Amino acid sequence: MKKIFLFTAFLFLTILNAQNTKQDTFKETNVTLKINIDQLYGTLTVPDDVKKCPVALIIAGSGPTDRNGNNPMMKNNSLKMLAEALAKNGIASLRFDKRGIGESKASAVTESSLVFENYTEDAKSWINFLKQDKRFTQLTVIGHSEGSLIGMIAGAKANKFISIAGAGESADKLLKSQISSKSNKQVEDMTFPIIDSLKAGNKVNKVDPLLNSLFRASIQPYLISWFKYDPQIEIKKLTVPVLIIQGNNDLQVSVKDAENLSQANKNAELVIIDKMNHVLKIIDGDKQANMASYNNENLPVSETMVNKIVSFIKK
Repeated sequence: MKKIFLFTAFLFLTILNAQNTKQDTFKETNVTLKINIDQLYGTLTVPDDVKKCPVALIIAGSGPTDRNGNNPMMKNNSLKMLAEALAKNGIASLRFDKRGIGESKASAVTESSLVFENYTEDAKSWINFLKQDKRFTQLTVIGHSEGSLIGMIAGAKANKFISIAGAGESADKLLKSQISSKSNKQVEDMTFPIIDSLKAGNKVNKVDPLLNSLFRASIQPYLISWFKYDPQIEIKKLTVPVLIIQGNNDLQVSVKDAENLSQANKNAELVIIDKMNHVLKIIDGDKQANMASYNNENLPVSETMVNKIVSFIKK
């Protein structure tokens, strides 16, 4: 009798473990989005043995950040880890390389013709791509950092929207704030009139060579297009459920930014995650430890963040 009981218990645990393993597995597929003559590339992550499930479109942040949350100088795999965590919780996701970045490098437009709308229209095209897949029951847009603003503008076509470490002010105000915190009044006097002109939609013909990295002629069309959008105005337009997530150990975006977004959309849910930094990792140490995590692909993303996202998508 004892042997039968032990065998039955062993069989039960074996089946249970097999079920748990099955829940933890997923398939990743490389996908291609064709927009006119351009091709953008991404990764579709789908839980195994699930016929229908929710899906999230994950939009990366600014600069040369790829679909996994990495750039040529740093590898932390933050967005890859987020996608895998969602899959383990029964949620599919698609993350992609923006035009000009990673595998989508060939779809770059010239700097002088690049505008912010290139990114928002691409995001809308990815949303349409996912909506055509009958496996997915609902679509959530998740925007990280600059991807938050891109996602807000595209998010009206989704079922839900999540902002992670999204700026709470327009880019011209952020740029002025950064300049003020790191420079003297002489630099402010040189740069602020240029920013004001671009904000008004006017190019600046004469720029001091010292300021070319910020305001060269070829980048001005992008700045003009970017400065047009105020995250508080864009998030207020959304009528879908909104979740705003912000870590209080973020060196680039503040809790105040998240609060500004929350105040703009009164129906949004605001979650502040203790010790989470800009790349979604929990940091107990100082600023040096915080920066080191940007290049640590072994440090996991915040479990609290993942759990909050999962519950928001599934409710």
